[in-house]
Amino acid sequence: MDRAWRGVGTALSFSVFGLGGVLIGLVIAPLIRLTVRDREQRQRLGRRLIQRSFAGFIALMKALGVIEYRIDHLERLRRPGLLVIANHPTLIDTIFLIAHIDDATCIVKGALARNPVTRGPIRLAGYITNASPEEVIDSAAARLRAGQSLVIFPEGTRTPPGGVIRLRRGGANIALRTNTAITPVVIDCQPPTLNKHEPWYRIPARRVRLRLSVSSDLPVICAPTLPSGLAARALTAQLNEHFNNELERLRYDAYA
Repeated sequence: MDRAWRGVGTALSFSVFGLGGVLIGLVIAPLIRLTVRDREQRQRLGRRLIQRSFAGFIALMKALGVIEYRIDHLERLRRPGLLVIANHPTLIDTIFLIAHIDDATCIVKGALARNPVTRGPIRLAGYITNASPEEVIDSAAARLRAGQSLVIFPEGTRTPPGGVIRLRRGGANIALRTNTAITPVVIDCQPPTLNKHEPWYRIPARRVRLRLSVSSDLPVICAPTLPSGLAARALTAQLNEHFNNELERLRYDAYA
């Protein structure tokens, strides 16, 4: 009975999410464009709107009994101008991070920028699309200089259930090019749900518990004579070690 109810709650939650995306894209975004002339102000309003919408979506899922969650050291996400790097075990972890970080932008796939549900909110908020590596790094640097926080999922795909985190070098390249300390967020989702190619209606046997652990900042330190490619590789190796060790700790805590 509990599983059936969670199926109903999941369907209702994602229906509200889709309708909200369409509403923002077709109604709210055009109104903001008509009434707010300044582009940067429009985008700030868009990011604030998406943050509040995501917080409402999380509250709905929790109220319906679909999900439980915990964020360790949430206060570390309350600072401006963060470079947040996270693993990506489930479709909805992005929503949790954006909901809890003020004035956050992120790097999104071009397909999402063309999707009728997500296109409007993405354009309104001015999120960065992954057109070319150089353009992404330049855009990321500009956003960080402006005091925005940047959320990155450098795995390139979702973390395999029970698998090893393998970050790509995109996050390290941005950190090195902008000389910005990294705020790592390690995410564990139990039982696994909304993985790659898994439909939303495949309801887990028990309620999903999402845990996000915000680590202390990792400063970007490398030898000035080290070539950029080698520096990014070394920093990525450091991040991989940190993420996998921390994820192992979270899973140990869950079963202890």
